Amino acid sequence: MKRLFHATIGLAAAVLLCAAATAADEFPRVAAAMHHARDGLGNVLARLERGEPVRIGYLGGSITAQNGWRPKTLAWFRQQYPDAEIEEINAAIGGTGSDLGVFRYHQDVLRHQPHLVFVEFAVNDGGAAPEQIRRAMEGIVRQTWRADPNIDLCFVYTVHRGQMEDYLAGRCSRSASVHEQIADHYGIPSICMALRVAQLEKAGKLVFPADPDDPANAGKICFARDDCHPTDAGHDVFLAVISEAIGKMRPESKPGPHALKEPMRADNWEQAKLVALKPAMLTGSWRKLPTDEGLGRSFQNRLPEIWLGSTPGDKLQFRFRGTMVGLYDLLGPDGGKVVCTVDGRKGDARPRFDWYCTGHRLASLRIAEGLEDRPHTVTVEILAEQPDRGPVVDRVRDQPGFDPKRFDGTNLWVGYLMMIGEPIE
Repeated sequence: MKRLFHATIGLAAAVLLCAAATAADEFPRVAAAMHHARDGLGNVLARLERGEPVRIGYLGGSITAQNGWRPKTLAWFRQQYPDAEIEEINAAIGGTGSDLGVFRYHQDVLRHQPHLVFVEFAVNDGGAAPEQIRRAMEGIVRQTWRADPNIDLCFVYTVHRGQMEDYLAGRCSRSASVHEQIADHYGIPSICMALRVAQLEKAGKLVFPADPDDPANAGKICFARDDCHPTDAGHDVFLAVISEAIGKMRPESKPGPHALKEPMRADNWEQAKLVALKPAMLTGSWRKLPTDEGLGRSFQNRLPEIWLGSTPGDKLQFRFRGTMVGLYDLLGPDGGKVVCTVDGRKGDARPRFDWYCTGHRLASLRIAEGLEDRPHTVTVEILAEQPDRGPVVDRVRDQPGFDPKRFDGTNLWVGYLMMIGEPIE
C-alpha cells in the first residue's frame, strides 16, 4: 500500500501539469460555493431518520482511499443516526479517475445496492479533457439511476496544489467545473471542501505542502505533506465541510425518485462495462494467477481474475460490436510493451510501466474510442522490446533491498476488457 500511495502522488501531479500545458485549460470555470443542495439527499436522510439500514458508497481516488474523510464521515453518520445500521462500500482506487470509475462502477458499487454514493474525482480528473470528463461522469449518474432512481448521489471536490489558484480566486478548478455542470443538470448535490482549504490558506491559518513537525508551522493547520493527500488534520477540514453541508441540506431534502433527464451528451458512457476474458481469446503462454498468493491475492478485491501473458508474441484477440474498448489491467516494474491493432490498423507501442512503477498498481489502457457502432476485431500483442526503465532504476538503486531482477520482464496482466458495446462470441 505504501508503494501505491506514493505512486499516486506523482500521478495526480502529472495530470495537473498536463492540464496546465494545454489550450483546454482555458475551459471556463464555475464559481465555487461550499455546497449546492440542489435536489438534496432526501432518500438516504429519510432512511437514516427512520433507523433503517443504509449503505454508503465512496467512489474515488487515493484521497478517498486514505484513512481520512471516508471513515470520518462514516463515523459521523453513525454518531448522528445511532439507530441505523450503516455500512460502507469502499470503491476508492489511487491514481484513477472517472474514466476508469465509470467502467468499474457496477462491480465496485452498484451491485452492493447503495443508498448514497459520494463521487470524488476532481483531482484525478485534473488532466482529462472536459469532453472525456463529461462522458464518464454523466455515465456514472445515468448508470446510478438506471439501476435505482432512489439512490442519492453527492459530488465532493478535494484539491491539489495545482488547483489552488482557481479556488483562491473563488472559482472551481477545471475538472470540478465540469462536474458542477453535470450536477446542475441532474440536480445532484455537491460539496466543495477545496474552497474551505483555500479560505483557510488565504487567512494564514493553513499551509501545504507542509511538515507538521516544523516549528515554523506551529499554530497552523498542516493540510498535507505533499500536494494533495491530506494529513489527519486536513481530513478533519474535509469532515467539517461535509457535515456542515449535510446539516444545511436536511431541511431542503425531500425523498422521492430522481428523474433521469435527457443526456447532456448523446455519447456519454452510460453503457460502460467490464467484460471478463475467456481462454479462447488468449494465445501463447497466458496463465491465470492464483488468488491465494502474489498479485492475484493483492488485487483480488478489484480483479477477481488476472491473466498474465509474459512471452513476446503472446496475444489477446477478440471481436466486439461497439464504440470503445480498453483493458483494466496492472502496471508494474516488470511490465512490458504491447501493440494494439483494431480492424487491421496497428497502433504505437504502449508500455505497461511508467515513472511510478516501483510496485504494481491498478491501471487502464484505452485501446480505441469513438469507433463506429459496428463489429470490430482487436488484437493486443506483447512485444520483445522492454520499456526504458533506466530513470526509475537509477532513482531507487540505492534503496535498501533493491533487486534489479524486479525491473526485468515483458509482462501484461489483464483483469477485464473495458467496453462500450458487446463482445462477439
